[in-house]
Amino acid sequence: MGKRVSVRQLDEDAPKGERFTDTVGVLTSWDDDVLLITRRSGERVRIPEASLVAGKVVPSAPARRRGPSASYEELARVAARGWQPVERERLGDWELRAAAGFTRRANSVLPLGDPGLPLDEALAFVRDWYAARGLPAYVQTATGAEGTQELLCAELEGRGWTREVSAELWTGALAPLGDLPDPPRPVLLSRTADEAWLSRYQRKGMSEVALKVLSPRSWGSPRSSEAESGGEAESGGGPSVWFATVPGTDPASPAAIGRCVVDGRWAGFAALEVDPSLRRQGLATMVMGALARQALSEGASAAWLQVETDNEGARALYGGMGFAAHHAYHHYREP
Repeated sequence: MGKRVSVRQLDEDAPKGERFTDTVGVLTSWDDDVLLITRRSGERVRIPEASLVAGKVVPSAPARRRGPSASYEELARVAARGWQPVERERLGDWELRAAAGFTRRANSVLPLGDPGLPLDEALAFVRDWYAARGLPAYVQTATGAEGTQELLCAELEGRGWTREVSAELWTGALAPLGDLPDPPRPVLLSRTADEAWLSRYQRKGMSEVALKVLSPRSWGSPRSSEAESGGEAESGGGPSVWFATVPGTDPASPAAIGRCVVDGRWAGFAALEVDPSLRRQGLATMVMGALARQALSEGASAAWLQVETDNEGARALYGGMGFAAHHAYHHYREP
């Protein structure tokens, strides 16, 4: 239980030559003569015990062939600092985050360890905490890397929590992005998101709270003292936040925008948007290159970003830049 396994099963009703199938993932339960295995993507596969032919434990995470080396926990903490909530509270090793409903990332629990309570009690606390703020309770989990939370996913699903959204966190080297050709058009960098930048940003529900999530605030270390002590705190976008804008013909409507958070060796890219009428002209690459050069000048060497599994255009773009998937992450909503 909890180990990464490779299991072969026999389907006698399948055509000849297709009767054996292999499933690789984390074994999350083995009850009532059925194995449940969670794949890297978070998909759960049911395998009847009677169909088993062979199985073995395999290394907990495959060796990465490219990109910077990093643990899931390191990346989860960096990604959380790059998209700060307005309010947060500790429950053991869990962090409860709220930002008036602006994005699930800023309004969900990040469960990096033991909550210090039995799971049912911890989930009851979570539901009450979000209900007091007029919000549904979400738990953000991850699958597919060493130290991810396949077992917690299974526990949540067993209690009726529903997985609403899945995406992937990708990593890559930063230097190749900085070596992209100088853009033929100006890319303006700013510490703040002005009205023109916000007009291009497609996220729904923009408000003063959303601006606090997006924009930087002054704080002395990657984690505020309030967060370390377990209290509630108001904070901003991250250690060093930059907004990029490629001006359009209309000053109030940029051709492209992007956002980057520099945090130690990591540079996190987000909010990459291009005017639909100007796509396939290299504008996204121009924005990434300009932000990467700024991040390199601040000492960063590695990059991360988050991409939805069905966004084929973005996946092709980032794959061409040397990014690769590190793990999948999911948001589970209370029943």
